Amino acid sequence: MTTWTDRTADRPVSLTAPSGIDRAAHHRLDEAWLAAAWSHPTTRVFVVSGGQVLIDETPDGSTELVMTPSFEAPLTEAHRYFLGTDDDGVSYFALQKDSLPGRMDQQARPAGLREAGLLLSPRDAGLMVHAVALENWQRLHRFCSRCGERTVIAAAGHIRRCQACGAEHYPRTDPAVIMLVTDDQDRALLGRQVHWPEGRFSTLAGFVEPGESIETSVRREVWEEAGVMVGDVEYVASQPWPFPSSLMLGFMADATSSEINVDGEEISEARWFSREDLRAAFESGEVLPPYGISIAARLIELWYGKPLPKPGTVG
Repeated sequence: MTTWTDRTADRPVSLTAPSGIDRAAHHRLDEAWLAAAWSHPTTRVFVVSGGQVLIDETPDGSTELVMTPSFEAPLTEAHRYFLGTDDDGVSYFALQKDSLPGRMDQQARPAGLREAGLLLSPRDAGLMVHAVALENWQRLHRFCSRCGERTVIAAAGHIRRCQACGAEHYPRTDPAVIMLVTDDQDRALLGRQVHWPEGRFSTLAGFVEPGESIETSVRREVWEEAGVMVGDVEYVASQPWPFPSSLMLGFMADATSSEINVDGEEISEARWFSREDLRAAFESGEVLPPYGISIAARLIELWYGKPLPKPGTVG
């Protein structure tokens, strides 16, 4: 399997740019160090709730996470997650709460990762994606899968332990493949999921099954969803996607057949697009591009040759 990794260097996939945060995993079991870090005056804390955080626009027009010193943070002990440190030695924690705190200045607003991920700096986006992934996992895995007893949080939010049977459970990540398929005419295969709004098209995607290589998964998913056979597969890049717990593995794939036969269950429509077809469809508004935060948009851009035009504009 060859790779396209170097071809994404000019503009990284969303949520993958270097954040400048050292996750410092060696400190997660050091309770004395964690206590000292929490009480340090430079430590910064933000709340995550239901996959959302508070964001705020700064005077210079940028957007940032709303963070406070630890002594101003809401009280919680069990759901306090250590996210890492930066080059200046500042430690960062996330607090999982049932709701986001109110803001006296009325300027901050709640936002999920699909919106905030495009607005935040690499540092803040990296902190948010880490916190959201931990929160999703913590909410869904409160009981031991071995014996059924309730588990407790350990390792600063990165382990759940069962005190009944001794099992340790770690955050779950589900590998998923997402691929832009092209044919011998260099047309791109895009599909529309059954629950998407009319006109929304994107790349095909699916989960890797047990005992399956990622290359085989690409070929199987394209065949199952669109009835198109795939030969060569090239890895491009990956993207964390905690909705709730996926890691998207992006590929370019070469089709060895062109007849489309959608499954009708996941994909309601699929079409081959030349660059001219896609540009015209964007200009007319007939086709809506994938959401900008998704690696799908980056895969299409790599084939298209430049950033995708917005609907109703000339690309």
